[in-house]
Amino acid sequence: MSAQANVSIRHDWTRDEVQALFQLPFADLMYQAQTVHRANFDPNQVQVSTLCSIKTGACPEDCAYCPQSARYDTGLEREKLMKVEKVIEEARAAKASGATRFCMGAAWRSPKGKDMPYVTDMVKGVKALGLETCMTLGMLNENQAQDLADAGLDYYNHNLDTSPEFYGDIITTRTYQDRLETLANVRKAGMKVCCGGIVGMGEEESDRAGLLIQLANMPEHPESVPVNMLVKVQGTPLAEQADLDPFDFIRTIAVARILMPKSHVRLSAGREEMNEQMQAMAYLAGANSIFYGEKLLTTPNPEASKDRMLFKRLGIHQESYEIHQDEAEQEAEIYQALEERQNDPFFYNAAK
Repeated sequence: MSAQANVSIRHDWTRDEVQALFQLPFADLMYQAQTVHRANFDPNQVQVSTLCSIKTGACPEDCAYCPQSARYDTGLEREKLMKVEKVIEEARAAKASGATRFCMGAAWRSPKGKDMPYVTDMVKGVKALGLETCMTLGMLNENQAQDLADAGLDYYNHNLDTSPEFYGDIITTRTYQDRLETLANVRKAGMKVCCGGIVGMGEEESDRAGLLIQLANMPEHPESVPVNMLVKVQGTPLAEQADLDPFDFIRTIAVARILMPKSHVRLSAGREEMNEQMQAMAYLAGANSIFYGEKLLTTPNPEASKDRMLFKRLGIHQESYEIHQDEAEQEAEIYQALEERQNDPFFYNAAK
């Protein structure tokens, strides 16, 4: 592997190339990642999102890491789909805290037909506030993806989680191909893709390489690549999993940055267990997106005030979301339409 960082967009990475990156001396890997990062982004800018659980628990899937699975006793309280106006209120608070993107997650295998009008209203309401929108609702067929795109959804999150080889050790109720088909439906509908995975689940370095190869060799790179560190929850099969070496986590961030030069690489779940030095090193490795807020769906996350303090100490500023005039006019019309619907009881009682 050349010491000169490759800043071109590639979709033909080989396993030998990617594993060679993982095996570089740490300083050399960080240098390459930082070089790629500076060639494509402001190195001192971070995009900030907020994640809201709009429907919690009772998921029929068996993902071994997930406290929302109905198969595991984690003490999680199940909650029905949130009311539309409540979601918009949460988005308004997120914007006031500095978030530019509002992400909404529902613990479903896939959304049912009766749920789609409510989630599309949520998208319209959040966009009317001037925020980027993202959802993760499980698997989507072509029609569902198109409905979300028509509502104005900017991003759809659907993670691959791990390599194809390790996937069966973590999930048996949904195939890898199922995930790829959902991502294809999202792309076909014209939405941006948020797709990454989880490390620290007992996988080998080769599996972390395999995950990143899958992402980087897609016809289009995901615009957002969340790299999650396993959050161990009592009651799940991975509750007693050994901790991942922090340098292995940072290496994964750095290799993701090199392979996907123009994607936002998100420092995602697991930050509550990271000290400030580890987070700072992740930013140096090319992470340039985080989630604000004290909770990521059901697991802890650092308080926004702590993130702001760390940003100040590191000289990091937040990425802004600029709305063009025609978009602003469209969003004003959407908000007016939603205001007119507030007397509709279903608008306020989406969970019924």
